[in-house]
Amino acid sequence: MSGTGSRVPGAGPQHNGVQGSLLELLDEGAPTPGRLAPERFGLTRGAWVDVQRGWLSGSQELFDRLLREVPWRAERRQMYDRTVDVPRLLCFYAEEAALPDPALAAAREVLSEHYAGELGEPFLTSGLCLYRDGRDSVAWHGDTIGRGATHDTMVAIVSLGSARPLLLRPRGGGEALRFSVGHGDLIVMGGSCQRTWEHAIPKLAAGAGPRISVQFRPRGVR
Repeated sequence: MSGTGSRVPGAGPQHNGVQGSLLELLDEGAPTPGRLAPERFGLTRGAWVDVQRGWLSGSQELFDRLLREVPWRAERRQMYDRTVDVPRLLCFYAEEAALPDPALAAAREVLSEHYAGELGEPFLTSGLCLYRDGRDSVAWHGDTIGRGATHDTMVAIVSLGSARPLLLRPRGGGEALRFSVGHGDLIVMGGSCQRTWEHAIPKLAAGAGPRISVQFRPRGVR
């Protein structure tokens, strides 16, 4: 992982009392979120990124289950004067929807507890993306459908599978930062990040393996 910016020591509240009830539902040796102690990278204009390597243990097992059991779907979107295939498969879990694996519910609960002091509300929705190989990607964008366009918020992403670069750059252009995220890694984009910065997953050369991205968001942020 590489990135620039200032580290904020002790950023965010540190909670040791992880939601025991959810974690107790996981079988011994099952994929499990660890204690959150991310490294923070300060960006510009009130944006920041938290990164923690290997936060979710047993991520290969979880990857295999999600790959097999999630009802992945392909989408098509209007691009200028034509309709094109979205270069990845998707599945969205709205508020109150049962997540496809208890490890994801436990991860969301741990994240909600850890960031409660800064975010002021829980993570409620979960979006999953399957990047089947290096040809799948997502273009530069911010999560600005809803409150993210006008308010500070957070988007927490757990990465499963082959490592892929996640790029960030200031909105309007500028030098890009590169974070390589792979099995069990966590990256949280916070503050003004969604409206003042953009992020992307670029295409890669042949040989890149599959990756699943799990995005946790609060209410009204897409």
